[in-house]
Amino acid sequence: MKAKTVLVSAAVGVGLGTLLLPGAAWAQTIVSPASTPVGGTVVLTATTCNPKSGDAIFRVTGPDRDINVRSTTAAAGGGLSAELFTAGFTLGTYTVTATCGDGSAAGTATFTVTPIGGAQAGGRTDGGGAGSVAAGVALLGSAAGGALILARRRRHATMAATG
Repeated sequence: MKAKTVLVSAAVGVGLGTLLLPGAAWAQTIVSPASTPVGGTVVLTATTCNPKSGDAIFRVTGPDRDINVRSTTAAAGGGLSAELFTAGFTLGTYTVTATCGDGSAAGTATFTVTPIGGAQAGGRTDGGGAGSVAAGVALLGSAAGGALILARRRRHATMAATG
C-alpha cells in the first residue's frame, strides 16, 4: 500500500511539473547592464508581461534595498521595462523579481553595483600594474640623474684641488 501511495504521489508531482514548466520557462526578467557603478542606471525588463494587463512590479532586494519599482513603459522588444538609478546603493549584488499586472511571475535576475571606476575594492584595474612600472621607471631615472650630478660635482672638486 505504501509503495502505491509513493508512486501515485510521484506521478502527480511529475504531471504538475510538466504542466507548470512551460510557464516558468517563458518567464524572463532581464537587467541590463548586469554590472553598474554606484550612481549608474540599469534597465529592468519583464519580457513576458503584457502592457495591456497592467503595470509590472519589479522588487529589488539587496544589501541595503527592499524596494518596488513600478513600470508602465512598454519595452522595445516586448514586455514592460523601467530604469533604476543606483545612486546611494551599497556595493554588492541585488536581486530583481518581476510580477506582471495580471499577477503572473515574470522571473528573476541579478545585477551588481560596483565602485565608481568599475574596479572592486582592493582589486586590480585593467592597467595590470602599468602604473607601478611607470612609478618604478621614474624612481630609477631620478636615482640615475642624482648619481650623475654627484659624479660631476666630485670630478669638478677633484680638478679644482689638483689644478
